[in-house]
Amino acid sequence: MSKRTCKVLRAGPGAGMLSYRTYPKHPAQPRVCQPQGLPAAVRRGAKRIYRLPVLTAPFCQALLQELEHFEQSDMPKGRPNTMNNYGVLLHELGLDEQLVTPLRERFLQPLTALLYPDCGGGWLDSHRAFVVKYAPGQDRELGCHYDNAELTLNVALGKAFTGGALYFGGLFQAPSALARPLEVEHVVGQGILHRGGQLHGARPLGTGERWNLVIWLRASAVRNRLCPMCCRKPDLVDDEGFGDGFTREEPPVVDVCALT
Repeated sequence: MSKRTCKVLRAGPGAGMLSYRTYPKHPAQPRVCQPQGLPAAVRRGAKRIYRLPVLTAPFCQALLQELEHFEQSDMPKGRPNTMNNYGVLLHELGLDEQLVTPLRERFLQPLTALLYPDCGGGWLDSHRAFVVKYAPGQDRELGCHYDNAELTLNVALGKAFTGGALYFGGLFQAPSALARPLEVEHVVGQGILHRGGQLHGARPLGTGERWNLVIWLRASAVRNRLCPMCCRKPDLVDDEGFGDGFTREEPPVVDVCALT
């Protein structure tokens, strides 16, 4: 099985916002996990948003030091996404296989399978992980958008700052999705888990620097049916790594005997 990207995504941001997503049927009847069934450390908020502990404060500090060393180096760097100008792609630091993949497979997927069975939470098989940085003279806020992901985890790393709260509306397809946005403050080491198609953004930074680890969690079983950005059946092309999380089943290779 190889990873693919959608041609429309390769060409530019998806503009389609008319069609609702369709999801594969869960083997059992999908049910959203109720608060009494959650681990004590996972807190449920409005709009199906959850807060959970992800990283320790010492680990966040050590990761920030490594990120700053990389930022100051002359090594080639890519933009984390099309909206943020400052940050680091974790695969450029070699942290995908050693950090993010185990985090997704061992820690997140058991939770997302319970919390978001209707959003592919039980079929997560790839991701895109990056760190974004907000600072004076650089990016200070982030406009309202939705993610190229079935689910998103946003973990606060630090440093000391004011402002920059996240705000959330409804799913992007819904009328008046931002009528009453919900604001969520950052807590170092804690992650905010939400649906990728949920409209959200970041309020302007007041003072200091804010660094956040963002993981776009993807399920090919969902997005192979409908690209979440262009809302069309994906037209796939080959890509490197996880690509945009699409897959295409390759025909099996059969050994044959050739007479010469």
